Amino acid sequence: MFIAMNRLKVVKGSEHEFEQVWFNRKSTLSDAPGFVVFHLVKGPERDDHVLYASHTVWRSRADFDAWTKSDQFRHAHANADGKQKFSLIFGPEFEGFTVLQEVTPEGARLVDAA
Repeated sequence: MFIAMNRLKVVKGSEHEFEQVWFNRKSTLSDAPGFVVFHLVKGPERDDHVLYASHTVWRSRADFDAWTKSDQFRHAHANADGKQKFSLIFGPEFEGFTVLQEVTPEGARLVDAA
């Protein structure tokens, strides 16, 4: 498994506009081979910003890499040109993680990192 995450620092007062961009966009992630799940998460509030992260889980790093080279990826990021109504202090900052262990209600298991 592979987790792809982008951190974004959204200027306070722009949270609603930022969230609406995500909530109202058409996603084709469910059509991507190897896609497992997506989360948009809202983190702590600071003096000048609110931290958000987009978080996707993929069956493998290869599946994620293939998606980043696809037409679906280009279409999903076509409007990421800075013309949105919200303001970012920083981001997106990409972070990728290979899953080593997974714990579920059924128990813990080591995940094949290959």
